[in-house]
Amino acid sequence: LPAVCVALSGPAMLQTADYLLPEATFFEFRLDTIGDPTAFLPTLEAFLDRNPAVHSIATCRRTPNGGQFPGSAREEARILHAASISGATIVDLSLETAEHLQQSAPEELNILRHSPAQLLISWHDFYTTPDLEAIHDRLARHIPDLQKIVPTATNLADALRLLDLLQQYGTNSNLIAMSMGVPGMLTRVLGPSRGSLFTFAAPDAASATAPGQLDLHTLRNLYRIGTITKHTRIYGVFGNPITSSKSPAMLNAAFAATDTDAVYLPFLTSSTADLFHAAKGLPLAGASVTMPFKEQILSTLSNNLDPLAATIGAANTLVRSHSNETEALHAYNTDAPGITDPLAQRIPLNGADILVLGAGGAARAAVFALRSKGAHVSILNRSTHRAETLAAQSGSTVLTRQQAAKTRFHAILNATPHGMHGQTVEAPLAADDMNTEIFFDLVYNPLETPLLIAARARGITVIPGLEMFLAQGAAQFTLWTGKPAPLSTMRQAVLDALR
Repeated sequence: LPAVCVALSGPAMLQTADYLLPEATFFEFRLDTIGDPTAFLPTLEAFLDRNPAVHSIATCRRTPNGGQFPGSAREEARILHAASISGATIVDLSLETAEHLQQSAPEELNILRHSPAQLLISWHDFYTTPDLEAIHDRLARHIPDLQKIVPTATNLADALRLLDLLQQYGTNSNLIAMSMGVPGMLTRVLGPSRGSLFTFAAPDAASATAPGQLDLHTLRNLYRIGTITKHTRIYGVFGNPITSSKSPAMLNAAFAATDTDAVYLPFLTSSTADLFHAAKGLPLAGASVTMPFKEQILSTLSNNLDPLAATIGAANTLVRSHSNETEALHAYNTDAPGITDPLAQRIPLNGADILVLGAGGAARAAVFALRSKGAHVSILNRSTHRAETLAAQSGSTVLTRQQAAKTRFHAILNATPHGMHGQTVEAPLAADDMNTEIFFDLVYNPLETPLLIAARARGITVIPGLEMFLAQGAAQFTLWTGKPAPLSTMRQAVLDALR
């Protein structure tokens, strides 16, 4: 079977399948999402007759089991048997239905077992990840041709438990397993290389049939799922939120352009404990770290800090080293040169008066990097305490909004999330108070932020966050691979993703 099955639903399933041919030849038809599954089957049979190379799964999940079919367990089984006669390669019966029929109508199960299609028995949990080995045992009692296990990952540790299950049972070649939810996305990409017979994809980004499901184009072109093996090096970005990050687009494009056997994934997490558990369990060759973890990770890595990261008090890059049969994670900060280099191309930094908006991880990188170049730095932040702490550590000055509005700067740098896609943070500075020659916004998604638009309207020279994003990403790529970064490819990948 192909490694990716495209999950289709709704009355236009066959039109979508026709459209995707010959790019895709493996489809799941969700019969429970149409009004009359039985009436649909002759049309499905005609489609399969016209396209003998197509593999297909027929699913008719009942409402109590997370589907939309209102009928009984017997009706589900009979519709699936009819789908088998119509040419489906596989029929997907819910575990709960199988258990019910085993008690009340075992002959219905026997009919499915002897139908032309392979019998897949599936289990789903739309909320949590329970004891997966116990679920595997429940499925195995019915001796299906194939079995599918799909829990919901609430954190990265849950996703690793799913991969552990594949490690244990995936060699049998009859297990399909993945985790729903954003933390479980990594299982959808890595699953086939860890023993899952295949994974599922949506036909497009707007048509996912399960939480965290990726679309066919993303799986094939962004993550290059067909090239991933158990030897492929794994990288990723840790943060919360994470789904709007363009780092996967940028760095996967860089890996592809340089023939590097690696994949870069988004890792949604809410704790450093979950972060380090995933880093060890995958294991990661390296990672990017974004908010809110740039400062939080330092205590765990205090013995393996690059001097610049230690001075700044924040890190955005992890690298796994190997020496004398031991492994360790080292932390670096590539944000700093990503900030100073674009500014230094426009103004002399030594003696420049620069205002930094914010006092988090990105702001810390900006403040220390600019101070190291001889700039006079002022800090404006909602939390005066955080600003005062950063100022004391770096030899900078804290300003109020009123003071900042009355001061002329060579450059103002926004290191807050204001304007970032999906964020609703208050503007750190009013447009009328931008008294500066240059405005540099570290936010890169969207390309045109509200602050950039306001600054440009006032005739101020602007530096978009894309410049910093590319510079720090290029430095990460070189740290991980030892190769020069393909900057033009990376830039185009980010622009395409943002557009």
